[in-house]
Amino acid sequence: LTISFAKIVADSNPEWFVMENVERITKSRILKEAIAIFKNAGYGISYQVLDASFCGVPQSRKRFFLVGHKYSSDNFLTPYFKKNQSSKALTLFDYFGKSLGIEYYYRHPRSYARRGIFSIYEPSPTIRGVNRPIPKGYVRHDGDPVEITNDLRPLSTKERSLIQTFPENFVFNGTKTDLEQIIGNAVPVKLGEFVANCIKEYISDKKLNKNIISGQLELVYE
Repeated sequence: LTISFAKIVADSNPEWFVMENVERITKSRILKEAIAIFKNAGYGISYQVLDASFCGVPQSRKRFFLVGHKYSSDNFLTPYFKKNQSSKALTLFDYFGKSLGIEYYYRHPRSYARRGIFSIYEPSPTIRGVNRPIPKGYVRHDGDPVEITNDLRPLSTKERSLIQTFPENFVFNGTKTDLEQIIGNAVPVKLGEFVANCIKEYISDKKLNKNIISGQLELVYE
């Protein structure tokens, strides 16, 4: 759908657009084709892979963002993406304190070659559309910080939505399976806010520079 998205943008011709995708799109020929469409439509392009844990989200989640603007040169947002990221990854403890009522939890791994137990004193691994209970006979991985105990559990659907930084009062509709998919596939709210704030700051700086230049010209004219 990336090429379809690029064609829609080129045909509808908005001043701004934002595109988000998985990190591995950077290795795809599709991205090059999409960028060529954007450039031919007259857009300056700025893109970056962002780790959500450095952008106000207590979760290690890398996603690709591409922003286009009609009246800017390429890489116009790069300085804003860089300077607005935190120097330290945000942990669950940083974000929630001990309000989750747990210190360790189970997150079903993609394969049992990976660990399945995590601590609140680190960023959550990527929230996916799959949320399963601890399987019987789970063998502790070398990377697991603690043993499986009776009180160890997976995160609830609600907790996963909070880690995706949805507001506490946000209302989801659908079956439990639907909700897990919706939450796992979503762009974390605070990550979207981070990108929006970078754009907002760029616009403000651009207006300020324009006003300064305009004021200097008026002074010269006088």
